[in-house]
Amino acid sequence: MTSRFLLGIDTGGTYTDAVLFNPEEGVKARAKALTTRHDLSEGIRGAVENVLAETGTDPSAIRLASLSTTLATNALVEGQGGRVCLVMIGFGPEDLERDGLRQALGSDPIVFLPGGHNVHGHETPLDTALLLDQLDELAGSVTAFAIAGIFSVRNPDHELRVRDLIREKTHLPVTCSHELSSKLGGPRRALTTLLNARLVSMIDRLIGSSEDFLKAHGIQAPLMVVRGDGALISAAEARLRPIETILSGPAASLVGARFLTGLDDAVVSDIGGTTTDVAILDEGRPRLDENGAVVGGYRTMVQAVAMRTYGLGGDSEVHVNTRGLEGALTLGPRRVLPLSLIGKLHGAKVRYMLERQIKATHAGRQDGRFAIRSGLPDRFASGLSAADQALYDRVPDEPVALNDLLVTSMQKASLDRLVARGLVHISAITASDAMHILGRQGQWDKDAARLGLELACRTRDGSGKPIASSAVELAHKIEARMTRQSSEVILAASLGEDGVESVDPSKSVSIDRALNRTPGVVRFSLALDRPLIGLGASAHVYYPAIASMLGAESVIPSDAGVANAIGAVAGEISQTVLVTVTSPEEGVYIVSGGGATERMVGEEKTFELARNRARDSAIRMAIDSGADDPVVRMVEQIDAPEIEGSRKLVEARFSATASGRPRIT
Repeated sequence: MTSRFLLGIDTGGTYTDAVLFNPEEGVKARAKALTTRHDLSEGIRGAVENVLAETGTDPSAIRLASLSTTLATNALVEGQGGRVCLVMIGFGPEDLERDGLRQALGSDPIVFLPGGHNVHGHETPLDTALLLDQLDELAGSVTAFAIAGIFSVRNPDHELRVRDLIREKTHLPVTCSHELSSKLGGPRRALTTLLNARLVSMIDRLIGSSEDFLKAHGIQAPLMVVRGDGALISAAEARLRPIETILSGPAASLVGARFLTGLDDAVVSDIGGTTTDVAILDEGRPRLDENGAVVGGYRTMVQAVAMRTYGLGGDSEVHVNTRGLEGALTLGPRRVLPLSLIGKLHGAKVRYMLERQIKATHAGRQDGRFAIRSGLPDRFASGLSAADQALYDRVPDEPVALNDLLVTSMQKASLDRLVARGLVHISAITASDAMHILGRQGQWDKDAARLGLELACRTRDGSGKPIASSAVELAHKIEARMTRQSSEVILAASLGEDGVESVDPSKSVSIDRALNRTPGVVRFSLALDRPLIGLGASAHVYYPAIASMLGAESVIPSDAGVANAIGAVAGEISQTVLVTVTSPEEGVYIVSGGGATERMVGEEKTFELARNRARDSAIRMAIDSGADDPVVRMVEQIDAPEIEGSRKLVEARFSATASGRPRIT
């Protein structure tokens, strides 16, 4: 019998990982390649070709390919994404003040239209005249549209009509809020829809790159994508609802952690280039956040693992606080390109510019910092202001020193906006550079890292003293800061899962004394109640010290660096359908979800229809997604209190979840 292989791919902010997996024998090969954001297929090709070459596997033997990614998570954490027009139907400007919607919208355009429905699906007439007046202008300045109608989960007709109008006139991607969530809460649903629309082009490029690569190499296997709760969805679904891939990489890492360690109870911390993701394993399953995933400070309506994501990774920007008597270091939340990485990619030119800055008589304000275009197509630069466009035109495709690029102080704000749009990358010193100097990492250019840290050593604290006497001393300080800051975020996540949200470990005197093992009449100590599983390519570099600080057993599996890719093929397909029943008047029932809205008479008959609709829809969706023989789990919630001696139905919710392993031929 011919061996059957599964191919797992994880595209992270820094690396793209690939594993070749045999269901009977486990991991056969693993490989890494740098994530190439300008053309994601390059990183995918590098990783996958390596695992195929290592094993000599015939591509036709691969029966399933599965992809996890942190790109969507990283984009939201870093405030990146395309420019989007939000169309709100039946809402008013006051609704922008709820759930962080105004902050998330930023300077992107918004159009308010009369219309929408009430809780029972009855409409207020829709008027699209205002949108039609602006549509031609909007089409040239945005990359996608997001539509949110009031009570559209009860009746999506107005969202669908506006969607069809926009598609006909602009041919741009459109996201409707009812496609993403069946829950009430219009502003938060609008927020989720806005973020989804921002991610469409990014995830579309990733999936397209993956599919093109698979096809070019004769791999005919279906492509799946890991959802934020660890389940698998088809590539077509992920293209329509990229917001569901937020926390995809972390969710896959949890599945991978369980598979690699066999531990049922653990704190799992996954460090990447951009973020640290912390979650809890209980009885072999990841905890889920029923209230919706929180990423980049926004609570969405996406059900996902209860993962806390922090802007702290190996490539986090190093900041020096020069106002205090001692120069305090902090890391993140923004990711920058390590100097060691651009030194490897651009060779002697980077080292020459760093050496020139070291030899200069006077220090520059932006010493050791560079800018480079990200390589995105020019269409992603649509809608830039004149000042931002002028600066963007001056950023080349190879590193340029910020001292040379920035002529006025106003240009710094323009540069920050270009970085937020994902059009430009900043390069500066990072924890990864420090690890190269200390010999803990060695994949990139150590000399560029050393020169960068030597430049940083010249920064003076509030007392006028240099923050470090040598690059090695500064590297140790950065390492210590990474250990402490990582311990704090793991503690914050763990306390949050215990329901203690009010304690900030970075500001607690008691926690500071416990972590520092400060002696005294009163001694403080703390410890996790379960092992700490460290994941990520650099887990072995950081997590032994972090676990020791937290009084926990350190568990770093041998394949910690590719746990996400392993989790991508170890998951199962799962689809959930929610059908709701409301009663606008006694004896009359409205069924919403899982199909067209339906008006019925008779509670028992209505409830049975709702159950069957939820169950049948979930099974159909799971099978369409590639599940083999899905199993259904039903959950019913009926809110019908007694009011003045009479039972009154407020709402009944029938939720069906169909799950099964991917079909492998």
